[in-house]
Amino acid sequence: MRHRLFYLLPDINSAMQARNDLLINCIEKRHIHFMANCILPPELPEANLFHKTDIVHGAEIGMLVGAGLGIVFGLWLVNFPFDYVSFKPALILFATAFGIAFGGWAASMAAAAVPNSRLAAFYPEIERGKILLIVDVPSRRVTEIEEMLAKHAEIQFKGEDSHIPTFP
Repeated sequence: MRHRLFYLLPDINSAMQARNDLLINCIEKRHIHFMANCILPPELPEANLFHKTDIVHGAEIGMLVGAGLGIVFGLWLVNFPFDYVSFKPALILFATAFGIAFGGWAASMAAAAVPNSRLAAFYPEIERGKILLIVDVPSRRVTEIEEMLAKHAEIQFKGEDSHIPTFP
């Protein structure tokens, strides 16, 4: 598992120094992201759609609702008088799978237009010109990375999210 660490940085120079320190300490570039109200230099990888929007949270909720509606629809189909369908329980599984897929897709498309609710606490600081560093580190290295970045007085640790999957 990975942990997502959040830091607020005062300027681009601090962001460049933090990025360099993370790269030197073997944190891959693909796990380092920055969010700012200004245009960032190309060396600072900008946060992507998954960081900026609620697309993941929306997909999770959509899949749950879709699964529930799929089960209800599947049960309704089983009790519907279809004489030509011999294996009615497969209808429940198919309807549930379709509900999960459609619910996840539809809700994630709607949530792509909504700012990330997990980052709502950081938006006022970003609006004031600070830069948000989002770094995903292996759980066994959290303390090491926190101590390394704590050496910079201008970098403010702002929290940790421990529910980040290992895959990209």
